[in-house]
Formats: sequence, structure tokens, C-alpha cells
Amino acid sequence: MELDNPVIPASGTFGFGNEFKDFYDINILGSFSFKGTTKEPRFGNPTPRIAECEAGMINAVGLQNPGIDKVISEELPRLRTYFHKPVIANISGFSIEEYAYCCERIDKEEQVGIIEVNVSCPNVRHGGMSFGTSPEAAAEVTRAVKAVTTKPVYIKLSPNVTDIVAIAKACEEAGADGICLINTMLGMRIDLERRRPVIANTMGGFSGSAIFPVAVRMVYQVAKACHIPVMGCGGVTTARDVIEMMMAGATAVQVGAANLKNPYAAKEIIEQLPIEMERLGIERLAEIIGIVE
Repeated sequence: MELDNPVIPASGTFGFGNEFKDFYDINILGSFSFKGTTKEPRFGNPTPRIAECEAGMINAVGLQNPGIDKVISEELPRLRTYFHKPVIANISGFSIEEYAYCCERIDKEEQVGIIEVNVSCPNVRHGGMSFGTSPEAAAEVTRAVKAVTTKPVYIKLSPNVTDIVAIAKACEEAGADGICLINTMLGMRIDLERRRPVIANTMGGFSGSAIFPVAVRMVYQVAKACHIPVMGCGGVTTARDVIEMMMAGATAVQVGAANLKNPYAAKEIIEQLPIEMERLGIERLAEIIGIVE
């Protein structure tokens, strides 16, 4: 899958693109990763499920989505009318069987270019991140999905681990075509007046510019250790962030929380990218991927 540019809105921050298409022509994007999809429809966690932070936000939406059947029968046909490039399908699950079932179904959809397997969601119990915190479990999901798919499979990893490289390498050895990292970190806010957690789920995924240095470090480590492409994600807000992430080893870069604060974030980054490249003497982005030793 070749991209016109490396900028990709991250799953959970761009829906199925429908809300953003009225702001600008979203076909300028390299691609986008659509809302995390599970086998059954999910309402998500109880509210409130968003908490503001100084340099980011905490969310515990809990994989709210219409389920794989409606995504295939309703969302993808609608998406095809306003987005004309291959999309990234983000798939989540609560068992190995669910991951395999959903990935096998979505693999048959013509508009899906990459399957992004989310083993890193910190906002749901008994699923998501529990598969992404051990090399063995992440590898097991990878093998199960690869056995039933033909399209490239990227495994989206959690930063809430002690050894990100061991997990990434286990996924690579199990057949992953690429790695996406990082998902949100685990955070919490307390309402001082109420003396209770701000969000109903107590803890949630911490994202935004504050986590960018952690994301760059993990992209660098994994890109150096693995021989498959790495998609960088985590706290990206500017064109310079995209370049930094690519210098660390990312072949494409996802923009997450910034979309929720500014619906034009990805558009502005794409427009600014050639200006920053010229300023830094970069002729082609491909030349800087992993340039930092």
C-alpha cells in the first residue's frame, strides 16, 4: 500500500471520516484508520468518559462501535462515496476467535488496504490491552489473524509495557507485516471537589502532545530491532513531529488526539510538511526514514 503522503488520522479520532468530510476534502490524507471495530455492537463505557489534561486528554470511550456487520453493510459503502483511497481497518476483540472472525470478514472488503489489529486498548476490561502486554499473547493474536487474511496486517501495540521490543519482535516472528505504535498510555484525573475520579471508568487512555517523546523513543527502538515497517503514533500535532517520527524510523505517521481538538489538524500538517521539508533541506521523506543512528 503506497501513500501520497505519510499523514494518517488515527483510529478512534476520525470516526469513519463522515464528520470530517464537511470540513475539507479528506482525500488529501495518506489514508485514515477507521473506528475500532468489534464483533458485536458496543455502546462503550459509562459517562463521563473524557477528562482534559494540561498537554493532552484522557479518554475511556470503551470501543463504542456499531459492530462488524454494520461496518461492512453500512459504514464502508457510505465511506466509499466520499473517500477514494484504501483505508486502514482497526479491529479489536475480546478473544483470539473474535479477532480472527472480524479480520477474516474485513479482509474481503475491497476498500480496506491494511488491517490494524488493536491489542492495546486500555479502556476495556478483559480484552484489548491484555493481549498486547505479553509477547506470547500478541504473537498468538498475530498468527490467528494472519491465518485467515490476505491483506497486510499491522499490530497496534501498547506503551504500557516494560519491553516494547520483545513484543514487537514476537509479532514480527508470528508473521506481522508491520507494527503500529504507540496507543494511549494509562492515565487518571481526580475531581478535587467531588473527591472522585473525573471519568466513570476511573482510568483511561492518556494521549496528546505530552506522550510524544515516549512514542518517538518506542518507534526508534522497534524500528531498529525489527525488519518490518513501523507506523508511528502518539502526540503528533505538527509537521515537524511527523518528520521527527520518521527520522526515528516510522514509514507513516498517525495523528490522534489533535483531530479532536482541531478538525483541521491533519490538513494543516499535510500543508505544512513541504514547507518544513524545504526548511530542513529534505527532498524526499523516504530518505529520512530511520536516519537517526
